[in-house]
Amino acid sequence: MKQALIAIFTLFVSTAHAEGALRASLADAAWDGNKIPAGQQCARFGGKGATPVIKVEQIPVGANALVIEFSDLTYQPMNNGGHGKIAYRIASGSKQTTIPSVAGHSFDLPSGFFLIEAQRAPSWDKAGAYLPPCSGGKGNTYVVTVKAVKEVDGKISTSLAETTVKIGLY
Repeated sequence: MKQALIAIFTLFVSTAHAEGALRASLADAAWDGNKIPAGQQCARFGGKGATPVIKVEQIPVGANALVIEFSDLTYQPMNNGGHGKIAYRIASGSKQTTIPSVAGHSFDLPSGFFLIEAQRAPSWDKAGAYLPPCSGGKGNTYVVTVKAVKEVDGKISTSLAETTVKIGLY
């Protein structure tokens, strides 16, 4: 009986591992997940920040876009996508992709991107789709949540999977 349970457990773990879950990682060595790179902060504190390049793997079947939500976990008004929510269209059936960088303080998004929600503090810094880290170097924790979604006509109809990656402290 014990051997049968071990075999079933091993099969379950192997199957779960084979199917995998959405994975995301920072694709630029300057973004190490520990400290926000120099110059990647907001304009208010002397920066010209842009989003990090993000590698996304194990994209689930049915996804045709990736939503990237930038948050400051330390300052609750800017949590849950407060630094901007942007979507990036991908070919249906894609298993992996690399999301290019998007300039901060701008609504001029590169081809393939569309705006979900602009950053929430335009009066604190400069308006735009994405607000780079803007705590003034107080050590706030910044993350990006990546969601694999089904998009129809610029609207998110279904969220299929998500993962969060720490982009650094500032």
